[in-house]
Amino acid sequence: MEGERRSRRVLSLTTMEAPKATVQRARSLRRRLTPPEVRLWVALRGKAIGWRFRRQHPIGPYVLDFYCDAAKLAVEVDGSMHYVGENQVRDARRDAWMLEQGVRTLRLQATLIRDDLDAALRMIDHAAKGLD
Repeated sequence: MEGERRSRRVLSLTTMEAPKATVQRARSLRRRLTPPEVRLWVALRGKAIGWRFRRQHPIGPYVLDFYCDAAKLAVEVDGSMHYVGENQVRDARRDAWMLEQGVRTLRLQATLIRDDLDAALRMIDHAAKGLD
């Protein structure tokens, strides 16, 4: 009976639990950050803007590039593929789902992080403070 209950366990949106497969995907993605994600993570990990972030954080069916629980803010680093085909629709659907969970999403272009990290950090700080 106990095993049967576990197998039927429903995703709890209030606690933002993630399915085991999503957690495993997040662990894998942590080992394969893109160069802009690495650059941003080094700055965020060093608390350059005073907020604590997690990288490749699983929430529900999704893995967020960076997540600040205190600000309920997801930061997504978007490469050029995010602007092609159905990817924009999928990103919008994901952002809407996150907002329903009380998490705002800030999308930053990878080129911004590469070319002007300070501007990207200012944008993140601004969004974390709820000034966006």
